[in-house]
Amino acid sequence: MFLHQVIALRPLTATAFVLRFQRNGLEFESGQYLNVGLKGSIELREYSIYSGTGDQFLEILVKEIPAGSVSRKLRRCRPGDDLEVQGPFGFFLLKSPMREQRLLLVATGTGIAPFHSFVTSYPQLNYQLLHGVRTVEDCYDRTVYAADRYGACVTRGPGGYQGRVTGFLAQSPPPAESLVFLCGNSQMIFEAFDLLKAGGIPGDNLFAEVYF
Repeated sequence: MFLHQVIALRPLTATAFVLRFQRNGLEFESGQYLNVGLKGSIELREYSIYSGTGDQFLEILVKEIPAGSVSRKLRRCRPGDDLEVQGPFGFFLLKSPMREQRLLLVATGTGIAPFHSFVTSYPQLNYQLLHGVRTVEDCYDRTVYAADRYGACVTRGPGGYQGRVTGFLAQSPPPAESLVFLCGNSQMIFEAFDLLKAGGIPGDNLFAEVYF
């Protein structure tokens, strides 16, 4: 476990924010996660790395949970505060040969974090990104992604495709040769797996990271 000093906290919505802290030479691969908490705390939580592999800092995307002790404490962080950081961990990785193929990235909520790292680390990716959100306000940092590569699936209020990402996938199945990465809600992932396999995508082309 190492200490990393907070650089900045950037609010995205009333409950979501990006926390930036010193990298201190930590090496990682896009798609991995860190265990993060306040200095001296026994409570740490897993957060996918939001920043790119070439950035001089580390970032995580955090959704403040009313009953979540760690997320609420992280929300109160200020520049100069120390964080305890473990990792990186995980195997939700975009290996070199995959970066040359057609990619479908499917996320719900803050599950977009590893895909933000994918895209900022490898700007030449041939990808389409589906992001399941409640409202368009939750389309975190959408301007990072090319407008023709990002699609919001909105379940409350106007904007984007009206419905869940699984509804979109059922109506618009991806090409069978696609590599599909899914991250976020477990129910979405299970339903999407069934839809995609029924649509002809081999199980070996499906990769998932379950958030909850």
